[in-house]
Amino acid sequence: MRLSWIRGIVPVLAVALAVLYLNSIKHEFHTHSKRLETAHYNDSIRGQGFLKRMDKLEANIDKLVKLMSKIEHKEAPAEPKAPEVKKEKKVVRKLYPNSALFTKWGDELSEEEQKEAESLFRRYGYNAFLSDRLPLNREIPDTRHPRCAEKKYPDDLPTISVVLIYLDEALSVIKRAIRSIMDKTPARLLKEIILVDDHSTNEDLKEKLDEYIISIHEERPSLVKRVRHSEQLGLTQARLSGWRAAVGDVVAILDAHIEVHVQWAEPLLARIKEDRTLILTPVFDRVNYDDLTVTRYGPAADAFDWALWCMYESFRPEWYALKDESQPGKSPSIMGILVADRKFFGEIGSLDGGMKIYGGENVELGIRVWLCGGSVEVIPCSKIAHIERQSKPYLPDLSAMMKRNALRVAEVWLDEYKYNVHVAWNLPLKNHGIDIGDVSERKKLREKLKCKPFQWYLDNVYPLLDPLDNLLGYGALINDLKPDLCIDQGPVPGNTPILYGCHFYSPQNCYYRSGGEIYIGGIKSHKYNSNRCLVDPGTGTYPGLYECKVAKQKKFHMLWDFKQGGSIQNRDTKRCLEIAVGADSFYKLIIQQCTGQNWKIQNLIKDF
Repeated sequence: MRLSWIRGIVPVLAVALAVLYLNSIKHEFHTHSKRLETAHYNDSIRGQGFLKRMDKLEANIDKLVKLMSKIEHKEAPAEPKAPEVKKEKKVVRKLYPNSALFTKWGDELSEEEQKEAESLFRRYGYNAFLSDRLPLNREIPDTRHPRCAEKKYPDDLPTISVVLIYLDEALSVIKRAIRSIMDKTPARLLKEIILVDDHSTNEDLKEKLDEYIISIHEERPSLVKRVRHSEQLGLTQARLSGWRAAVGDVVAILDAHIEVHVQWAEPLLARIKEDRTLILTPVFDRVNYDDLTVTRYGPAADAFDWALWCMYESFRPEWYALKDESQPGKSPSIMGILVADRKFFGEIGSLDGGMKIYGGENVELGIRVWLCGGSVEVIPCSKIAHIERQSKPYLPDLSAMMKRNALRVAEVWLDEYKYNVHVAWNLPLKNHGIDIGDVSERKKLREKLKCKPFQWYLDNVYPLLDPLDNLLGYGALINDLKPDLCIDQGPVPGNTPILYGCHFYSPQNCYYRSGGEIYIGGIKSHKYNSNRCLVDPGTGTYPGLYECKVAKQKKFHMLWDFKQGGSIQNRDTKRCLEIAVGADSFYKLIIQQCTGQNWKIQNLIKDF
């Protein structure tokens, strides 16, 4: 230990003595130089030689210092390394293993954070916990077709008023929508942003939102307007309130849970500049409700079924023939987000104010625009990222209101095809007991605008919609021997229809067509779909249920003779669909030689 200490101190002492020696020589030289200067000594050669010797000595000392440093480092005893401490990953108990929020997100959250996140998720239907922690101006991917970025638009485009409607939305989501619109819409085009609050109860949508608007106005004075409903009026009325408050040339009516993409407005405004009778819709990308990441959606038409529920569908063949995904595509309807010339929107009847709460108004607008002098297009180069909620804030079950609004559309616009809405909702043609409100003003509007018949729409706009024109009856099929049991599609997947206690929902919806087909478990609204046909396989005791195309290929017997209140007999095998008590004492649905059993279908379109 002592020897090691001595070996360590010697190099240090050597370096210290050398430095002291050098400093003393330097001091002596400077003193001597002063004396020579006083004596007017002018022998520069001697002076320069002395300086060179000093420089060489100093260089040698520097080398000595470096050498001693190496020796010191080499001989110094190594410090013992502290043992590495492996951090164990803390396992956090999953409080909500069955929650849709935590399927692929939230592994690192503490229990308290999980509770907060789940509470907000149930309240809003999306991850407000994460939204509150994301930047308001976050970057989202540009998902447009590459040709869109190459397009040039006129400088003299019309101005746009952007309407954001909401009910009890998360504050950070509304802020992000406003920020994205400001950042990605040229200031010369953005006339205003109008917030329409359909009577929210959230406290932070009052003062806190007001504070944010004040901060926006420091940047862009008077850009944001507020419209508040004193009672909840529903989506349609909220959209109408925003439209009435707008002053821009064009109005864009959007949900508040969106973020716009780069150059979203220009292609819409340029198209309306070309044709003011267009109603336009951008292409949505999906923002996942759990992790708020953006999933690209390609362009597609906005369509619907006979229940008037919205759906995506292919464009007409002529769009694909263009081989250019950046081109506008004709669409039977819109999904709800719309962009229109503000004045033309009013001229064609805006939205049906008789609609309640949610649903149907978008399909009504699409049908009306096509029938009454305008057209509907999807603009692929305009993209908006839209949060798809896990649940909606208006009602736990929207189907009752949707049903009511769909019947209203049917009464005004669908002419002889209005019964198809009744079929889709399994309602009787008469006395369905649902109040659709007064439609007289909408019928007057149709006369005033000299609108075409709905048949023209089926022929020219939406030929893929099956008119169901040879349908005779629909609803539950019930045997007189056991009226509390209904034919049911049975387990799915599976190909065996059964008897089951009547509940009259979709699995028990049956349809009889004049061609002899009997569908079980719902009827499709479109020509490209295949329904499931009741068949007699030809052998065995039990009937089958197969896609009609498959049944035809397999040469199953799928055509039946049926009179209301009579037997259901197969045209080929002459066997009948009947019921019988099985070995387990339960009634079974069977195929056998006819014994005179009778059936009734719940609703009739034509007497048969």
